[in-house]
Amino acid sequence: MVISFMIIRRAVGILGVALPVLLALGTMLIGGRGCRCIEPSISNYYYTIMGNVLVGVLCAVSLFLFTYRGFDKKDNISSSFAGLFALGIAFFPMNIESSKDDCDILTRCDNTWRNGVHYGSAALFFITLAYISYCLFTKTHHADKNQPMTANKKKRNIIYRVCAIIMIASIAVIGSLLIPEVGKKLSPYKLTIIFETIALWAFGLSWLTKGEFLLKDR
Repeated sequence: MVISFMIIRRAVGILGVALPVLLALGTMLIGGRGCRCIEPSISNYYYTIMGNVLVGVLCAVSLFLFTYRGFDKKDNISSSFAGLFALGIAFFPMNIESSKDDCDILTRCDNTWRNGVHYGSAALFFITLAYISYCLFTKTHHADKNQPMTANKKKRNIIYRVCAIIMIASIAVIGSLLIPEVGKKLSPYKLTIIFETIALWAFGLSWLTKGEFLLKDR
């Protein structure tokens, strides 16, 4: 069976948009009375009842990215690296403090190396996706280079570039929160999960647009 690359693009986009919503709603609905609040980050959900969903969705995204084939080697190599980084996020969970959170059903000993792989994979995942969105999605297929760019293609390119900028800006904000003085002062506002969600939605919107879910040419 051959799956259309358009379907793969849409599937990746849908999973990116749906992930934070699935994790939050799932924990609230089936996690018990103590799970009515949002976790500090997407990665924290690994330790909750929705941990398997987090890992499963990341593995699905990774599979789609590995099987995705674009128009040239840059597309293929970039999407494969993004798939690899998605697996790094899934299989190397971050450290969390000895939790008093009633939602946590798992515990793991802290490991500096594993924690570093997780954060590094997360940053490289979004950086790679931003590169794909800004530099590759905006290109014109070689068969269409002699034709004028359509109005919808111009609009799509704006979406790709804006989504890429949003992803990079979100990663920069999240990175600044790792500075102890900054993170401690802003921790009550849960900015990490807010900007992670923004980055995931930007990633999802970019791939949905590339999959012709939005602004499709006639």
